[in-house]
Amino acid sequence: MTGNTDIREKLRAAVHARRDKLLADLAELVTFPSLLGNETGAQDWMAQKYQSMGLNVEKVAIDVEKLRDKPGFSPPVIENYDGRENIVGLYRPQNQTGKSLILNGHIDVVPTGPADLWQQPPFSPHIIGDWLYGRGAGDMKAGIIASCHAFEALCDTGLLPAAPITFQSVVEEECTGNGALACLHAGYRADCAIITEPFNQTLMTAQLGVMWFQLDVSGSPAHVLDTSAGSNAIEAAYGFFETLKEVEDLWNHPAHRHEAYGAHIHPVNFNLGKISGGEWASTVPPVCQADIRIGFYPGMDMAEIRAMIDAVAQSAFENHPACKGAKFAISYRGFQAEGCVMDETHPMMQTIGRLHHEVTGEAIKNYASTATTDARFFQIYGNIPATCYGPRAERIHGIDERVSISSVMQVTEVLALFMADWCGTTPRS
Repeated sequence: MTGNTDIREKLRAAVHARRDKLLADLAELVTFPSLLGNETGAQDWMAQKYQSMGLNVEKVAIDVEKLRDKPGFSPPVIENYDGRENIVGLYRPQNQTGKSLILNGHIDVVPTGPADLWQQPPFSPHIIGDWLYGRGAGDMKAGIIASCHAFEALCDTGLLPAAPITFQSVVEEECTGNGALACLHAGYRADCAIITEPFNQTLMTAQLGVMWFQLDVSGSPAHVLDTSAGSNAIEAAYGFFETLKEVEDLWNHPAHRHEAYGAHIHPVNFNLGKISGGEWASTVPPVCQADIRIGFYPGMDMAEIRAMIDAVAQSAFENHPACKGAKFAISYRGFQAEGCVMDETHPMMQTIGRLHHEVTGEAIKNYASTATTDARFFQIYGNIPATCYGPRAERIHGIDERVSISSVMQVTEVLALFMADWCGTTPRS
């Protein structure tokens, strides 16, 4: 459809004609509190949405025993996957002439934090100006809905894609990625994949690796009248993390940065995300548990990173005053995610950039993400070129998360045009 101005304008107009339906769908999807382990209601809604689009719907379960030895697998945070399937919507033309496409998004959302800090309840979507508020509105239910309405807008113009399109609503992107991994090993393939993550309509060209690990610290209890008689496990956990942060400083030094992150001031971030320990205010705490997240560059070997963490534990024990007498045990659960780099010259990347300029009038900006996304499964393990392109959102993972409505509409336009140009079109019977 490239170059047919009349049809392109009709398609863009069809997207905007769907604005109210799109926002109604997004608001309804945000009302589902699809936190880790509670994704079923939202996924049932997605199955109905895909059915209403005329797609064939399939459910993909996560079988840990089948995936455990696959590259890219992460030990789950919640062991029970019963009823927590991925939802896949399949469009298959009678005669394929164009290139196939996967449109992927995750349905799971992160915890809300204190609900009383939100201006309205986190799962009560509301609009103020150009912004739709609610947990998951930006990250990333807006992108999922944009994908759906881009397809429907193409249908509204009397056209259908001339190549297969696979829509995926996956679980557990926010902690393992095992949902996308299960879809990959269920056999879904395409000539490219786009994930509509809320990266402000930039084109993702790289993403960091991410590793989660759990630190268990054992100290020695004692009465606070003589703290030197004990070993404070909580203070030792902080001593370990302070030692670990020295590695973060080293990796962020310009001499150690990956070339994709040369323009970033501080691309690698380590986070002490959760800590608990102690049993009595007047007793030196004998135990402490901490959950830690570290980022690392594409190409870094995860076995070597785990060896580094062990070396940090040994260094902290030998050198940090707070770690005297402490014992460290390290285990791995959650993200064990490699980083990756995209080929900026790939036709898929070039097409997104061209269409972004057509819709917005501005050149697209490249983005090397300091987080991880499910793009790694397609890019590294599936040999499927993948990237992220999605709307502008603010305060994701924070209080009063919100997504720009005008940006969502532009992304929907770009996706509709991408389907037409990449997949080709055929008249709708």
